[in-house]
Amino acid sequence: MLPVMPIVFVVDDDFSVRESVGELIRYTGYQVETFASAREFLGRPAVRVPSCLVLDISLPDLNGLELQERIAKRVDMPIIFITGYGDIPMTVQAMKAGAVEFLTKPLGHDVLLSAIKSALDRSQTTLDHEAELQALRDHYASLSGREREVMALVVSGMMNKHVAGELGISEITVKAHRGRVMRKMEANSLADLVKMSTSLGFAPNANGRP
Repeated sequence: MLPVMPIVFVVDDDFSVRESVGELIRYTGYQVETFASAREFLGRPAVRVPSCLVLDISLPDLNGLELQERIAKRVDMPIIFITGYGDIPMTVQAMKAGAVEFLTKPLGHDVLLSAIKSALDRSQTTLDHEAELQALRDHYASLSGREREVMALVVSGMMNKHVAGELGISEITVKAHRGRVMRKMEANSLADLVKMSTSLGFAPNANGRP
C-alpha cells in the first residue's frame, strides 16, 4: 500500500493568512485544504487519514472554540489554535478542551511547522490505536457464545478444570474452546488475552463473566 499523505486543514477568515499558511504547508509536503469559515469546514466530510486543524480563534460565524466543541469527537484530528492576540482565559479553555497548541500571529514558520508535525504524529497514533481496537472487536465478534464464556472465565484466572465445573462441560472441551479462542483472538499467551479483554472493556465479575 502507498503511504497516506497527511492533511492539514486551515480555517481562517483572513485570505492572506490562508494563502501564506497554505503555501508553507504545501511546501513542506503535506496536503492542505483551506476554509474561510467554521461552517464551510463543517461541510467537509471527515477523513480517516492523519490530519490536524489549524484554527483561527476569531471567525465570522461560529468562533474557533465553538467549532472545537462541535467536533470534539474527532479525537484523531488535533487542533492548533491561532489568534491575533493573546487571551489567557481563552487559551486555557482551548487547551482544556484538547487543543495541542495555541499560537499568536504573526506565526513563526518553524514554530507552526513543529506544532503541525507534533499534531500529525498524535493523529497517526490515535488512528493506529483505533484500528487495533477495531481489529480486536472483529476478532471477538468471531467467537461463538461458548467461546466467549470460556474466554471470560480464563482471563478471570480460572484453571481449565474450574472452567469446566462452572460451565458443566468436560476439561477436554474447555481446552478445545480455549485453543480456538487463542487462535481467533490471535493471542500468543494468556497475558495477551488478558490485555485484549481489558482493551475491549471487559471487567470480569465474581463469576468471571464480563
